[in-house]
Amino acid sequence: MNASKRVYDNILETIGNTPLVKLHKTVADLPCEVYAKVEFFNPGNSIKDRMALKMLEVAEQEGKIKPGGTIIEGTSGNTGMGLALAAIQKGYRCIFTTTDKQSKEKADILKALGAEVIICPTNVEPEDPQSYYSVSKRLATEVPNSWYVNQYDNLANRLAHYEQTGPEIWAQTEGKITHLVVATGTGGTISGTGKYLKEMNPDIQVWAIDSYGSLLTKWFNTGELDMDQVHPYITEGIGEDFLPENYQRENIDHFEQVTDKDGAVMARRIAKEEGIFVGYSAGSAVAGLKQNKAKLKKGDLVVVIFHDHGSRYVGKVYNDEWMLDRGFLDVNTVQDLIGGLGTRKLVSIKAEEPVQKAMELMQKYDIEQIPVTQNNEIVASVSQSGLFKKLMTDINVKDQPIASVQEPAIPLVAMTTPLERLTGYINKENNAVLAKDESGNYHIITQYDVLNALSKG
Repeated sequence: MNASKRVYDNILETIGNTPLVKLHKTVADLPCEVYAKVEFFNPGNSIKDRMALKMLEVAEQEGKIKPGGTIIEGTSGNTGMGLALAAIQKGYRCIFTTTDKQSKEKADILKALGAEVIICPTNVEPEDPQSYYSVSKRLATEVPNSWYVNQYDNLANRLAHYEQTGPEIWAQTEGKITHLVVATGTGGTISGTGKYLKEMNPDIQVWAIDSYGSLLTKWFNTGELDMDQVHPYITEGIGEDFLPENYQRENIDHFEQVTDKDGAVMARRIAKEEGIFVGYSAGSAVAGLKQNKAKLKKGDLVVVIFHDHGSRYVGKVYNDEWMLDRGFLDVNTVQDLIGGLGTRKLVSIKAEEPVQKAMELMQKYDIEQIPVTQNNEIVASVSQSGLFKKLMTDINVKDQPIASVQEPAIPLVAMTTPLERLTGYINKENNAVLAKDESGNYHIITQYDVLNALSKG
């Protein structure tokens, strides 16, 4: 593609020539310059557009798919996106299998592009008939005029990066690149790009970033495929439970494993501190780079691949509640906790309403304490235990206004209050606190909420 061209015949011509963007705050502790190769500038918002188109073009040249045929592939989402874009332009049908750990957004995007998407279980062996690998292979034998892409063993995958990604990085850095950092899955990006760069300068270090739960790191270090290394992990798009043929061990210098939490937290930091809205694997790549800080020196020039866009992960990495549930958020204050709880309706009752109404609300929402409001301000509270005592004395209390039985207001704490200090407010008589945000909205925090957050911290 001509980088200076601004008018194109179709969307596929816009693939490639993505920018290098210097990173600042997230890598301020490193002694060298770090640049991100921002691949979500591709039309499908990921680096996979490059290899998807290349694999299809090679298949056409080799006669593996005929006009009107069906493209079949197992994909974490991004390769499917690239294939779907190419299929639209070339007149093919697409059937994709993916795993249930992938974000819903990825499957929805594939469907929006006309693809059929089949969701398969994650926690099964690759050879299991239910795995997304096995299902895609089976469909390729059943669907007439179909082509099974097999991005893992399809060497046109790494060829795309040898022909495109490597030369672009070499030219953009004017040959000054010293380190390439890639969060790796199929092996195509790191092997193809690494091969080209090492041909230009054998001293360039190529670092692969892997996930705990993947067998790739031990394979690289020992040559052994150890299934005991394999266990479920959350990070999307990187790591494997088998060895794809695209890997070229001789073009990789180091493998580094990163935790699910560190990758997710770093992705959010990149978005907030660099203004680059990246996917999960970009966070893993930068986290892995920083774990190797001691190997870097002044004058080095590092290029990190940012594979895809954060929009694919808004329901996961960029969702506070999802992060909190997995213990990925460092919850220190009331504000942190509220952010992780998501939107919750505050159940309250007016002072003039009958006690019966409070009893019904407690039963409906399974709560023990309700704030009492007067003129839209919280002035008191009623509790399940307090109402029980009143009703045991006089059953007719249920018809009286709340104001006649109300108790002291639930304590109001500042949004900046440390969670540990809430234990001084929450006790046997009072199992919740209230906080008021900048917009004037009240939030209730229960004893369970605090204990749950502290147990994950």
